[in-house]
Amino acid sequence: MKIRNLQLFTLGKNESGMAATEFGLIALPFALILMGAFDLGYQMYVRSVLEGSLADVARTASLENPNFTLAGATLEERVEKTMKQKINSIARNATYTVSIQNFASFSGIGKPEKLTTDVNGNGSFDESDGDCWSDLDGDGLYDATAGRAGVGGASDVVHYEILMTMPRLFPMAKLLGASDRYQISASMLFRSQPYAVQEVPNIVCGVVS
Repeated sequence: MKIRNLQLFTLGKNESGMAATEFGLIALPFALILMGAFDLGYQMYVRSVLEGSLADVARTASLENPNFTLAGATLEERVEKTMKQKINSIARNATYTVSIQNFASFSGIGKPEKLTTDVNGNGSFDESDGDCWSDLDGDGLYDATAGRAGVGGASDVVHYEILMTMPRLFPMAKLLGASDRYQISASMLFRSQPYAVQEVPNIVCGVVS
C-alpha cells in the first residue's frame, strides 16, 4: 500500500510533457492572432502601394502629353491599365473599380453646377423662372453634381478614385464570421497643368413658363 501511495504521489508530481500540453492549448488562438497580424500588415502595405501608385499615375496624367507605355483608346483607359499593372504584382486575384471625374475648380467638388442667374434670388435652381447656369458637363441639364467624366483638360481639377477588392492573405476570417475578401480604396485630387486656356462652359437657361 505504501509503495502504491508513493507511486501515486510520484505520478502527481511528474511534470514531464506539460510544455507540450500547454502549447497545444494556446497554439490555435496564437496562430489566429499571428495570421491576423500578418493579414493586417499586408493590407496596410497594399494600401500604401495603391496610394503611391495612384499619386504617380495622377501626376503623369496631369501633363499635356502624358507618357504611358500601355496602349489604350483614351487617356482614361491608359490610366486604368497603368494602375492595374502597378498593383497586380502584390495584389492576388484582385478586381478594380476606377472612377475619374474632373471639375473646373476645387471649390466646385461635390457641389451643383454654378448658377449665373437666379431670377427670384432663392439660391436654388428654378427652371420655370428661367434661371441660368454654367453647364460644366455640356449636357444641357442642371446637375446636382458639377463633375464631368474623365480627366478633362488644362487646369481642370481631377478626382481619381480606385476601389480594389481582393482575397485575404489567410482564410482565418471565416472562422471569425468575417468576409474572406476585403476592399481597399484610394483617392487623389490633382490639378492638370495649365498647358492651355481652360475650357469655359456654356451658359444655359431654363424655359420661362
